Amino acid sequence: MALPVVHSLPRQIREYIVEGIVSGRWKPGERIVERRIAVELEVSQTPVREALRELEVLRLIESAPNKGVRVRNLSAADLEEIYPVRAGLEQIAASLAAPRLGKDVSVLEPEVAALHEADRRSDAEAQVRHTVAFHRELVRASGNSVLLHTWESLGIEVWTTLSIRWLGTRQQSYAEEHEAIVEAFRRRDPRVDELVKEHVLGCAPQV
Repeated sequence: MALPVVHSLPRQIREYIVEGIVSGRWKPGERIVERRIAVELEVSQTPVREALRELEVLRLIESAPNKGVRVRNLSAADLEEIYPVRAGLEQIAASLAAPRLGKDVSVLEPEVAALHEADRRSDAEAQVRHTVAFHRELVRASGNSVLLHTWESLGIEVWTTLSIRWLGTRQQSYAEEHEAIVEAFRRRDPRVDELVKEHVLGCAPQV
């Protein structure tokens, strides 16, 4: 199974492994064999190793001497931990981005339009993809590269996917919730940073 060249190779491999974990191909505690993945995807072991390192940083997998790499036993509490951190980062980003987005919210509007279509089709994959893209554009609009790098290092897309597929943490309407944030920026709501924080916290799994 050769991978199409769309994103960087380690990222494609990372997504392949994440999908395998989410779908149950690799169960909690089960070993993930680097060499086997390389053969399946017709790639060298180097990008597979890099993808596995990234997933270990995200705490999806764990490695131990003489035991190899295994899927972590994740709980709802593990998934929940990411949200307060993410909410704090996005609250800062919203505050920094407010002057720019108060003048022009066009960077957010395409993702809201895409979410309307994803909601209409009940397309969970598209809902995750465009939700993450919306929040990435919001953070990018802050103009703070350190903030953006920190946010991206959290692996938001991975954790959002896991929350939705494993725990069923779905909003009533992805488009409507994000449209409300766009409107808050557009009307220069002084509480827009708090609204963004509440929105992110509201997406957390309940344990």
